[in-house]
Amino acid sequence: MGRKKRKPFTTLSIGVAAVLVTASIGRELSRPPAERTWQGHVAGVPYDWRPPTLERLRSTWWSPDDTKVLKPTAFGVGWDVNLGRVVRLASDALGRRAAW
Repeated sequence: MGRKKRKPFTTLSIGVAAVLVTASIGRELSRPPAERTWQGHVAGVPYDWRPPTLERLRSTWWSPDDTKVLKPTAFGVGWDVNLGRVVRLASDALGRRAAW
């Protein structure tokens, strides 16, 4: 039994993610310590390396009144899905309004 062969898209995705993680951390480490915020954008992709808080997680993952379905990640590189908005849109589409 050999190693399972990865599909080209999977390999590309892992490579892009590794480059973005490396670039975002490198960007912060290249700044003087007093200027490091551990959040920003690299190649147009948001990153946030600060320890996540419950409030940031909640506002990213469950914010039904926010118009954005994709929000900058609460921790890491990329975007997270605002599940609160998805549920709100689905309930509106079904003609039901959930009480939040």
